[in-house]
Amino acid sequence: MHPFIPKILPLQDVNWESLIPLIGKANRSLAHYDGVLYGVPNSDVLLSPLTTQEAVLSSRIEGTQATLGEVLRFEAGEEPEQESRRLDIHEIMNYRRALRHAELALQKKPFNLNLILEIHGILLDSVRGKDKGCGRFRTTQNWIGPPGSPIERAEFVPPDPLQVKEYLYNWEKYYHADRPDPLVQLAIVHAQFEIIHPFLDGNGRIGRILFPIFLHEKKLLSRPMFYLSAYLEEHRDEYITRLRAIGQQDDAWNQWIRFFLTALDEQARQNTSKARAIIDLYEKLKVRVIELTHSQYAVPLLDQIFERPFFQSTHLLFPADPKPSRQSLASLLRTLRESGILKVIRKSRGRRAQILALVELINLCEGKEIV
Repeated sequence: MHPFIPKILPLQDVNWESLIPLIGKANRSLAHYDGVLYGVPNSDVLLSPLTTQEAVLSSRIEGTQATLGEVLRFEAGEEPEQESRRLDIHEIMNYRRALRHAELALQKKPFNLNLILEIHGILLDSVRGKDKGCGRFRTTQNWIGPPGSPIERAEFVPPDPLQVKEYLYNWEKYYHADRPDPLVQLAIVHAQFEIIHPFLDGNGRIGRILFPIFLHEKKLLSRPMFYLSAYLEEHRDEYITRLRAIGQQDDAWNQWIRFFLTALDEQARQNTSKARAIIDLYEKLKVRVIELTHSQYAVPLLDQIFERPFFQSTHLLFPADPKPSRQSLASLLRTLRESGILKVIRKSRGRRAQILALVELINLCEGKEIV
């Protein structure tokens, strides 16, 4: 097989007329989601579990098996039984770190290829794939196929490494260009990045990190917080098939764009529903925790629990004075535990500390009862 030769952007054969209904639906759904996002004063706190869930699902598309619950348990101090799960969790945590790094970097300067390299370096830091050109664009030929298969059995051979930089420069220029519709532009940005496949490992995850970054930079989201991997993981076969068909089938680019716009529309509506449910849960619990504790620390405590729904008491930090004493904090947690708001996940034993969990929030984020 020969290396793939991508089209130079912008594309000249986009069937805009057929896309108009989908563009309208996706833009409306995204605007509704951003309205919810904009109305949350502490979205970093309330939507933190959803950010972790996005990292879980995006990594799962690439083959990891760890769940949201396992990641949160690990961060609370409980080691997984299987070594493979621990490796999965570190990959997921790196994904979340990379996403956060991108958000902070964009506050100082526009998106660029150097930022892509920084994100990739964080993504593969000390995990599987760390020896595959971590933080560097590839200089050798790669290919996609069954594990261990030679290039002759490849399902897709990305562009020649000598041309990667040239294609990336064109891609970066298109990323920043003003196009007729930014959602169609994002569909093309993502697919072209996956076609170029500029890294030896981590291309899919980097490509999905681009979603919230791009939407925020194009002023479609007030914060770079958008979670598309749930839809892509659920429709994984079609997702991959649509991408692989580009350049091999007639009208494949338009079919990919239609799939992507549908994904954006449906996922934006799901994200809106889940974000509203989290906000409603927070408001309900805020009233209840204040009534139960009559404490000035009720809301700061609840905020920390939402940000970290599996935790040990020593993980709770109150930066502003006055701070609760250890006895006061223990009393607050005991009250929340006895009322059923918190659940004991691991009992204290010897030097092992107790782990508590806000079960209702975790199950809400997973969409099913896992705790």
